[in-house]
Amino acid sequence: MLDQPTIDRLAQRLNEAERTKSLIRAFTLEYPGLTIEDAYAIQRAWTRLQLANGRVIKGHKIGLTSKAMQSAVGISEPDYGVLFRDMFYPDASPIPFDRFHAPRIEVELAFVLKTALKGPDCTLFDVLNATDYVTPALEILETRMHRIDPETKAARKVMDTISDNAANAALVIGGRPFRPLDVDLRWIGALLFRNGQIEETGIAAGVLNHPAHGVAWLANRLTPHGEHLAAGEVVLAGSFTRPVDIRKSDTFQADYGPFGSVSCQFV
Repeated sequence: MLDQPTIDRLAQRLNEAERTKSLIRAFTLEYPGLTIEDAYAIQRAWTRLQLANGRVIKGHKIGLTSKAMQSAVGISEPDYGVLFRDMFYPDASPIPFDRFHAPRIEVELAFVLKTALKGPDCTLFDVLNATDYVTPALEILETRMHRIDPETKAARKVMDTISDNAANAALVIGGRPFRPLDVDLRWIGALLFRNGQIEETGIAAGVLNHPAHGVAWLANRLTPHGEHLAAGEVVLAGSFTRPVDIRKSDTFQADYGPFGSVSCQFV
């Protein structure tokens, strides 16, 4: 495990990289023994810096929810990060492209909680009972680290991504809000269009066979740190499409069929 001064120093590096819209080297190149728990410790230290700067936590995100993605990065569980209030955009928003360095976009469902969720024994049914409504969402991913190191050509690892707030940068919520027990969430599908051309399709069962499984996993995963999911929080349950690169002037629309659509434009 890294000591606290090292954790705080690495969190400061991430903070500065975000402020300057620059990329830093992956931490695993400097600390090849970096563990997943080290990575979450860095993320929590970075989160404390954001709170000290006036940002407000509004929810959490879950990533790496598909078996294919977990196998690709060599882990057996999802990862998670924090959502801040200033990350949220309403449906059909113009989003400043210059806010990001190399953004990508994914298609998800967002759970809005009416009551708190706490581990260690949180289940899918607890999540469904605690959820006020579910709505379509787009997650905007960003990196503060090189995905491929320019010198060594080594790829960043999952510990780097976790340190980097699970690569989260922003989100857009829209479409039709609905009660989680009114539909079979596994069968909600979406078509992702970029500038009118279809880029990706997916179905929510790709998220751990049911997107509420990820929310239950997160509630349990937070427990050892004395944390929980609070009433009113928004939880991005995980993508069921691959990430798509974003270019300036791109317009994205995700069509969820009977559950409406959500869109944004990068200006």
